[in-house]
Amino acid sequence: MKAAICYEQGKPLVVEDGVICDPPGKGEVKIKVVATAVCRSDLHFIGGLFPSHGPGVAGHETSGYVEEIGEGVTRVEPGDAVCVIAGTVGCGMCPSCIAGHRMMCMNRSRPVPHQHTKDGKDLSPLAGPVAGFAEYTTVAEYQLVKLPEDMPVDVAAVISCAVITGFGAVLTAGVKLFESVAVLGTGAVGLNAIQGSAYCGAHPVVAVDTQDQRLAAAKQFGATTTINPKKVDDIVAAVREATGGNGADYVFVTVTVSDDEVLRQAVEMSSRQGVIVRIAVGGGMGPPDPNAPPPDIEWARGLAQMGASRRVMFTMMGSSNIIVDIPRYVSLYKAGRLKLDELINARYPLDQINEAIEYMSSGKALRTLVMMQ
Repeated sequence: MKAAICYEQGKPLVVEDGVICDPPGKGEVKIKVVATAVCRSDLHFIGGLFPSHGPGVAGHETSGYVEEIGEGVTRVEPGDAVCVIAGTVGCGMCPSCIAGHRMMCMNRSRPVPHQHTKDGKDLSPLAGPVAGFAEYTTVAEYQLVKLPEDMPVDVAAVISCAVITGFGAVLTAGVKLFESVAVLGTGAVGLNAIQGSAYCGAHPVVAVDTQDQRLAAAKQFGATTTINPKKVDDIVAAVREATGGNGADYVFVTVTVSDDEVLRQAVEMSSRQGVIVRIAVGGGMGPPDPNAPPPDIEWARGLAQMGASRRVMFTMMGSSNIIVDIPRYVSLYKAGRLKLDELINARYPLDQINEAIEYMSSGKALRTLVMMQ
């Protein structure tokens, strides 16, 4: 089979034929990949922002068909169309699952290499355990959600990360009718936070981004106000003005930052009872180097201002209950109430994956799909 291999971070991926994919073991499923979207998290590993261990295969926003099942698999069978996720639907029986936090399942297995070069060298899964930039991948059964037959399988790929991460964070945070929302960053995840907020009846919904074409897209997804920080003197003041002077009840931070400046702004533009929801990975949480100096957390002092009761939340893939939520998102899409096609700017064959990555890196694309079949 073919796979796009990251041999050296910061270098183009190498598309190789003859890559080996393991058959499924106990509790595992082999997937014939249809499409994998290029997510910013993939770019972080490919580009070297996050460390990787040896050569590997990135890609985690994936959809495809069940090719083969291993011993004990009961949730899917060969031929089923599925979303493949970097998270987990949960075992359903551990304390976390019973408490309703299935994404935090205590029985989640550690990812192991299931792909190998033709000379037998292991290829680590990057940016999650999916390794979806390949024609086939083998994953745990709990990483799959079955799709209905009338759902376009390639389009479903963006549900696997962008939708459950952005829209899901809104549901987890508990946005309610008439509460105000600010979304910092309007990539695919930010746009889903916007359409999730609009769906919940939030008003106003303020989109913040430095790219005007993305702000135009934010309007289509439900933003009532758009602000380009480069075109205002004070972004905090601009957001507070857009929310009636009170500040936003919820601020969703979907941009990856290298320092805490964006988080400081998020706190200051929030209302006194506001919730700051950190969605994006990387930045603002301390450097990966344990010997590096600690980050400046001056922003955190604003949480404890006299008379204020702000909170900060961190969500992983929206902290979604994926086994329930993905079928609901599919239902909304089929009813014309969830925008998915509008997130996809281009489709590339696997042999052109570096062009797909370059397009995403330019900031012009919301999502590009890499088509395997």
